[in-house]
Amino acid sequence: MTENSVEDAVRANAKRTVDLFGPEHLMLSPTVLDGSIGMSYRRKVEYEDVVQLPRALEEKIQAASARSKRPKIRSEAQEKQAGSSNALVKSTKGAGTGGAGGINDTKSLIARPSATQQEPPEWHAPWKLMRVISGHLGWVRSLAVEPDNQWFASGAADRTIKIWNLATGELRLTLTGHISAVRGLAVSPRHPYLFSCGEDKQVKCWDLETNKVIRQYHGHLSGVYTLAIHPHLDLLVTGGRDSSVRVWDMRSRANIHTLTGHTGTIADVKCQEADPQIISGSLDKEVRLWDLAAGKSMGRLTHHKKGVRALAIHPREFTFASASTGSIKQWKCPEGAFMQNFEGQNSVINTLSVNEDNVLFSGGDDGSMSFWDWKTGYRFQTLESIAQPGSLEAEAGIMTSTFDKTGLRLITGEADKTIKVWKQDENATPETHPVQFKPTLHRERY
Repeated sequence: MTENSVEDAVRANAKRTVDLFGPEHLMLSPTVLDGSIGMSYRRKVEYEDVVQLPRALEEKIQAASARSKRPKIRSEAQEKQAGSSNALVKSTKGAGTGGAGGINDTKSLIARPSATQQEPPEWHAPWKLMRVISGHLGWVRSLAVEPDNQWFASGAADRTIKIWNLATGELRLTLTGHISAVRGLAVSPRHPYLFSCGEDKQVKCWDLETNKVIRQYHGHLSGVYTLAIHPHLDLLVTGGRDSSVRVWDMRSRANIHTLTGHTGTIADVKCQEADPQIISGSLDKEVRLWDLAAGKSMGRLTHHKKGVRALAIHPREFTFASASTGSIKQWKCPEGAFMQNFEGQNSVINTLSVNEDNVLFSGGDDGSMSFWDWKTGYRFQTLESIAQPGSLEAEAGIMTSTFDKTGLRLITGEADKTIKVWKQDENATPETHPVQFKPTLHRERY
């Protein structure tokens, strides 16, 4: 056999192999025989079934792209469902002019959430100062509004409790009995009782019919900084410098539970109807959720980097917020799941209040005031409280706050010894005060 016949046989054999295993458009030359046939064979065997998308999957992609072109605001659950339908499909359709892909084309298996998918905040009217009430001789450290919304009580570092007319701001009564600063107040919704606590370790129950102390609750080893009343049970909850939360029977004065676990001063405590029935915030940087029936902790929230000074429970939702220096976080009950951050107020936040209109107020130690949309965490207004004439500029600090029962008045107690009443601007409209909402890609996880 001659050399030419051998070469012709090799060429014929290679051509037959390419016809059998290789793609029709691939014409091989003797210089690319090594590896090319194997590669084309593997491509044909392994990927021939997925050259064309399955019909059901292709219809789902077309339906999703058609939905995205409609001018319709979708809910978050629908966004997730639509996103999951094309999450595993690599788009083969037109990449736009720059080759980066169309708007609705999925770029990767882990898609970054779009900034435009953030829910726009609800419009709220801005707040303005309505009245300044003077009368205390020390820092105003606590406030409480009575259930009928006729009057409110204030406790201050001058050791007195004063009762004020909510409509006119006139002083109606002064109660004396504490020998140190009054740090906590609460008015019972079911009894004619006012409860107070102070740095003198005392917890007092005042009868509002006789304006006298009828019970005292002894047990705390140091100053008592906060108290709360259970909405349905005759229970009183207090917390203070001895790092314990104590639960009292309102009538018998019995110490039902002593809830221990915190390692720092209890700065705020809240009660609600369902579990967790007690929520406490401490300067040990923790928020704890307590089971009232068992008398023990249900959970610990350790996300804060500084001491937790304030808590606020939403009046209609099963959610609450906690505040520390430069940080406000929103949580979902009952497990305490983290929801979002309220970012922007870089000060020591002493107080939080929230009303039924989803307005969250936070007051700082430097006099800074922020108003937030509860749903989205958007800060729609910032103010600076002005110290009373004759006070030091450093006394422009907000120590406590509360909304009245309608949510239309905000009352703040301040370090310049005054009580300020704020209301919404009745002349404001969405046109005169538009929402300056600028969504960002930056969303902190914790």
